[in-house]
Amino acid sequence: MAIRALSTAASGMTAMQTKMDVVANNLANVNTSGYKRVRASFEDLLYQQIRHPGFAAIEGTKIPTGIQIGVGTKVVSTEKIHAQGELEYTERDLDIAIEGDGFFVVEIQGGQMAYTRAGDFKRDLEGNILTADGYRLSPAMQIPTNVTRIAVSPDGIVEGLDPNNPSTPVNIGQITIARFPNAAGLMSVGDNLYVESAASGAPSVGNPGVESRGILRNQFLETSNVQVVRELVDMITTQRAFEINSKSIQTADEMLQTVNNIRR
Repeated sequence: MAIRALSTAASGMTAMQTKMDVVANNLANVNTSGYKRVRASFEDLLYQQIRHPGFAAIEGTKIPTGIQIGVGTKVVSTEKIHAQGELEYTERDLDIAIEGDGFFVVEIQGGQMAYTRAGDFKRDLEGNILTADGYRLSPAMQIPTNVTRIAVSPDGIVEGLDPNNPSTPVNIGQITIARFPNAAGLMSVGDNLYVESAASGAPSVGNPGVESRGILRNQFLETSNVQVVRELVDMITTQRAFEINSKSIQTADEMLQTVNNIRR
């Protein structure tokens, strides 16, 4: 029994180490625009069936419960929680937040499409709208050199202000956003980006505010949806669970020592 307890408690310690890694990453990204917190999920391992429930007993009766002993736990998934983050007013023209469901579409290496909730876009020398890492917004848009201010409507229409003709807005383009059947199945690749996976399903790209897509808020940024207090509570409970599992290993070891001393 004590030997089984050693491996069972060790699996619990390993699982808690992974949980602590998840919590640490959430806290590290508490100020990352558009970051979505990650939740670790666990499941119990196989059970050792010492006495099967429902087996025949005496005089036609059946064993009501049996004896089943578990052998530990493991992390079964780490899931992104795509809850809405708070919107922070920035007064910057190229800061755009999505209020509701959806992702900005950007083009990365090799023409592949990636998706992000971080709307802190930049403008290069040629007027292209890029992410902070230089990935181009898709569909591509180029701000004319004579435009000094831009505005983005809730439905994604981008217009600019030409000081020489302030009464007529300059049409720059249309921002589209993507929705997924299972956003939690997207693959995180860093740089605030996700890519499509077999679990996420194919994206449905269209204008904001259409077909359950969110709307855009210009001069706002979506902050991380990490709640520091919740993560600190998770950290404390994870640490306590780790300590309890280590105590189980210590107790099992002491039981084995007692057995060895008896045999002497």
